[in-house]
Amino acid sequence: MSAGDHWTGSPSTLLRVGPGFRLADVDPASTPGYEGGKKSGKADLAAAAEQFDQLQERLYAQSRTQPDSPAVLLVLQAMDSAGKGGIVRHVIGATDPQGVHLKAFKKPTSEELAHDFLWRIEREVPEPGYIGVFDRSHYEDVLIGRVRRLAPPEEIERRYGAIVDFEAGLAERGVHIVKVMLHISGGEQKARLSERLERPDKHWKYNPGDVDERELWPAYMDAYQAVFDRTSTEQAPWFVVPADHKWYARLAVQALLIDELERIDPQWPAADFDVEAEKARLAAT
Repeated sequence: MSAGDHWTGSPSTLLRVGPGFRLADVDPASTPGYEGGKKSGKADLAAAAEQFDQLQERLYAQSRTQPDSPAVLLVLQAMDSAGKGGIVRHVIGATDPQGVHLKAFKKPTSEELAHDFLWRIEREVPEPGYIGVFDRSHYEDVLIGRVRRLAPPEEIERRYGAIVDFEAGLAERGVHIVKVMLHISGGEQKARLSERLERPDKHWKYNPGDVDERELWPAYMDAYQAVFDRTSTEQAPWFVVPADHKWYARLAVQALLIDELERIDPQWPAADFDVEAEKARLAAT
C-alpha cells in the first residue's frame, strides 16, 4: 500500500470489480478505505510520490539489463471531465518521463479503421521497464461503439472476447495491467462542465458534444456494467474509483500503481564492472 497513514484498507481489494459487482451500488462521492479528507489526501499523495518515483525508476533501470523485464499499463476510462488528465499530471507526473509512455486515443483515423480495432492499441503497448498510460483505450470500441451503435451487436460481442484474449496475451508477455474507471456522478460532471464555461482559461477544454453524451448517461452506465461483467479477469481486473472528489481519485490510482509495482518488486541492476577499481581510477584523475 502507499505511504499515506489514512488508508484503513487496501484500494486493490476495496475497489476491485469482483463477482456480483454492480456499478449502480458505487457512490461516486465516497472514499472507500480512506478516513482522511481533502487536506490529508493531498498530503498523503505528496508523501507517496517519492515511493512511486523510486519504484518506477527501479522498474526502468532493471529493464536496461533484463530485456524481458515487466511493464505496467494503466488504462483510464471515464465519462468526460472525470479527471483523467489530473491523474496523468498529479500521479504519473511525479515520475521520470523517460520511463513513461502516454497515449491519448482519439477518434480512429481512416488508416486505423482499415484494421481491426486492436491494431492501433497493440502499437502503443509499453515496452519492458515502462509505465504505459492509455487515456481512453480499446474499451471505447465497446462503450461508444455500443451506445452509439457504431457496430452491430454481434461485433460488440466479438470484441469483448477479443479484448480478454488480447489482455491475457499482454499478461503472458509481462505487462501488468491496471484498468481504472473513474466513476463520476452526473451532478458533479455538470458542475465541472459549468466551470469550464464560466472560465475563459477553461474554454479550450469544453466540448459541446459532452452535453450530447450526458443525454445518454443511463446507456453509458449499462455499457460500463457490461464491460465489467465481460472483461474483468484475474489477470486484468477492473477497479472502479469514485471520482467526485479529485483528490481521492488521484490518491487511489497512485495506491493501485504502487501496489502493482510492489508486487513486481523491481531490483536495481548489479554493476557489470569492478566498482572498487573504478573508484580508484576516478580518484586518480
